[in-house]
Amino acid sequence: MAPLAVNLILGWWLVAASRAQQLPRPSLSLHPSQGVSLGDTVTLRCHVPRLAAWVWLYREGGWFYSKGKGKEQDVAEFSFVSTKREHADRYWCQYRVSWSEEASEKSDPVELVLTDLRYPPSSISLHPEQHVGTGTNVTISCWNKDYGATFLLHKDGSSDPLQRQDSSGGDTATFTLFGVTPADSGTYRCSYHPKNYSFLSAPLGDSMTLEVTPSPAPPGAELVSRGNLVVAVVRGCAAVLIFGLGVFFVIDARSLWIRRDESLGGKGIEWH
Repeated sequence: MAPLAVNLILGWWLVAASRAQQLPRPSLSLHPSQGVSLGDTVTLRCHVPRLAAWVWLYREGGWFYSKGKGKEQDVAEFSFVSTKREHADRYWCQYRVSWSEEASEKSDPVELVLTDLRYPPSSISLHPEQHVGTGTNVTISCWNKDYGATFLLHKDGSSDPLQRQDSSGGDTATFTLFGVTPADSGTYRCSYHPKNYSFLSAPLGDSMTLEVTPSPAPPGAELVSRGNLVVAVVRGCAAVLIFGLGVFFVIDARSLWIRRDESLGGKGIEWH
């Protein structure tokens, strides 16, 4: 039984040591991260520990690339010098260190979306109008005949689309901004993914600017505010007056009590 116990303990120790040395997960990034058109150069960077490693880049479509990495490097780069339609896809990376057969987990995915300038841009409209007050519901419509499958709403200054919507076989998508505030002011545009091409995008369309202004105070609000101020002042004065009268009566009562005591002390006390 002793050898069996030793083997079990040794096996447990090896499993624990293996888990303790589990390889850190890599990360994958795109450069540039957005605004890449067909024919542009794009680089995918797999960030890994500073160890000699073999790095794989996987594409959801099925194929993959592999590359060795030196000890002094903490990143492996994969570049597409002139991007094509087949490069538009979802990617992961993974690595293996030189002294082990164990491979790391795959990184989180990144999506390489390429803009195809051959597709016409979409149109945009705002309802009820471009200048609205705070709290208004604003509807933004995007449309494009024959091409649009999934429409995206963009706002200048935001890196990611604000909303996306499937046109469900039509050529129009409607986005609603509920109860807008001045923070919603800005320039909006639309783009779309053509049918059957989830990682291809049409160029950004024409822009429309939304201006949200604070709603004016309702009629009579200023009078109500002034009335409230007057009531508050009167209440404050009344409180001060009541407090002052209370203090006065306490002091007066104490003075009378002292005089009464002095009067009794002056006459003395007679015993019978």
